[in-house]
Amino acid sequence: MRYREVFQQSIEQPEAFWRDKASWIDWFQSPETILSQREDGHYDWFPDGKLNTADLALDAHIRAGRGDQLALIHDSPVTGTKQQFTYRELTERVARFAGALRDQGVGPGDRVIIYMPMVPETVIGMLACARLGAIHSVVFGGFASRELAVRIDDARPTLVLTASCGIEVDRVIEYKPLVDAALEEATHKPDTCVVLARPQARADLKDGRDLDWQTLEQAGNPVDPVPVRATDPLYILYTSGTTGKPKGVVRDNGGHAVAMRYSMSLVYNAEPGDVFWAASDVGWVVGHSYIVYAPLITGCTTVLYEGKPVKTPDAGAFWRVCADYGVNILFTAPTAFRAVRKEDPEADELAKYDIRSLKRILLAGERLDPPTYDWLTEKTELPILDHWWQTETGWAICCNPIGIETLPTKPGSATVPSPGFDVDILDVSGEPVGPGEQGQVAVRLPLPPGCLTTVWGDPGRFRRTYLDPAPGYYHSGDGGFIDENGYVFIMGRTDDVINVAGHRLSTGEMEEVVAGHPAVAECCVIGVRDEMRGQVPVGLVLLKDGATIGADELEDELVEMVREQIGAVACFRRAEVVDRLPKTRSGKILRRVLRDIADGEDYATPSTIDDPAILGEIENRLRP
Repeated sequence: MRYREVFQQSIEQPEAFWRDKASWIDWFQSPETILSQREDGHYDWFPDGKLNTADLALDAHIRAGRGDQLALIHDSPVTGTKQQFTYRELTERVARFAGALRDQGVGPGDRVIIYMPMVPETVIGMLACARLGAIHSVVFGGFASRELAVRIDDARPTLVLTASCGIEVDRVIEYKPLVDAALEEATHKPDTCVVLARPQARADLKDGRDLDWQTLEQAGNPVDPVPVRATDPLYILYTSGTTGKPKGVVRDNGGHAVAMRYSMSLVYNAEPGDVFWAASDVGWVVGHSYIVYAPLITGCTTVLYEGKPVKTPDAGAFWRVCADYGVNILFTAPTAFRAVRKEDPEADELAKYDIRSLKRILLAGERLDPPTYDWLTEKTELPILDHWWQTETGWAICCNPIGIETLPTKPGSATVPSPGFDVDILDVSGEPVGPGEQGQVAVRLPLPPGCLTTVWGDPGRFRRTYLDPAPGYYHSGDGGFIDENGYVFIMGRTDDVINVAGHRLSTGEMEEVVAGHPAVAECCVIGVRDEMRGQVPVGLVLLKDGATIGADELEDELVEMVREQIGAVACFRRAEVVDRLPKTRSGKILRRVLRDIADGEDYATPSTIDDPAILGEIENRLRP
């Protein structure tokens, strides 16, 4: 069946469509009811089904005779260590640690905060919670104490899992002092803190509260998976909100498991036994979905990588991992390959490794700019596939549906809506617009399985943020358009659209033009206040290593390129060459902070920034 037929079936007959996909996983009690509507207008999937996510990710493969297949590969260039676990070995570790957590009073519905680096125990902790029916909330390791305290107070966990340290390239970050400060600041006081000792840093344990991970795990008695309802929460994942208070996105067990299994086939064309590597962090949604749950539920071997695309030790790091483990499918963010391209523009490092096992590369998390797409296509000669999704959805809203049919790619487009996602572009009054017209990207309800079910502890915020802005739709907060062939183009958050003398223009379009200059490695275009025109665009540009062009000459060329490709209406007249761009630890450029700096507004240094010193350097450029 071709994509269009499959998509139409998913929209017109959603219950029949998802009943079939639900049969792909093992249930303790198969669902009779596939879809039900709640009083708040949102929906529940498989409400009378019972299952256990850790059982699907582990025990099911032992039952299927794959217990001796590799489940998890840990590769840590920052510590020089490597570990491998079969499905049988990983199941034994998880079952024992789940027993240890149960001995500490953790049971179904209890919350556990996980503040950990990229080590196997992080995955073990997540799966142990799932095995018990407890709800985990992974907080990105290295978040400031205040941010951790806010999440502790919101989730109100029974227990915290942490480690003595994390490692950023060659810098050891001690976690325990951060956790201690957070627990001191938080109003809610968890009973227990379990600490994984790493040789790079020593952690002081507080009597009566802190326990050593290894000692606790060894004393645990293995437990079987606890059946939970499909609608019971699996995890809470906090994402930034416009109010400053993070939103706790809630993911259920049943819909999530079905979506993870289906998406591995649809989006990645992955099969049991494939080596799947999502080069992300378990603290982000990509790590939840495609380091831990989807690959393991599918029966793949998943790679957990504690390193960077560059500097650990060089721009060949990703290619080395692919060669060492026979990676078949690689998924990361465009910013990772922009870093690689900047340090190794001719891909000399790639030539050192045999990556013939690699079938395709997928990118998401931010717009895939055409220069990065073109560079990867040329240097690897592999299919380079974009897809678009959000923390809230947990899997791809739009993709190239290679598990059904491989469609022609269009650089700058995430291709077409995934089955189950009925995507529309809405104008300011909430009405659908025609092909090629920009507007708000929204998804007609019901959302497919796997998407958020609510905001933890705040159903009113869930409605206000996602359902009320366009009744009958999920409001994505992104802007874009759909072309005449049904391809979806995401142009960035709606606040990245600027108004220049009454003309609504996308800074994303301008970034595509600027990034196309041969000397530009990475760029960001923001709208700044202008007395005459309301707003005008300003470009911040990072040069490729070895580029010799002068700043004035580059600015002239970029101004001319934008004029030629977008038009004089863009009023693009200023480009500043910078050494770095301010980003979150997940690699997203802090555009709102940049706009505040350029507009002369007061700004707060976000806790998610990877290097706060960058802001002072940018301020000197934008506020001469």
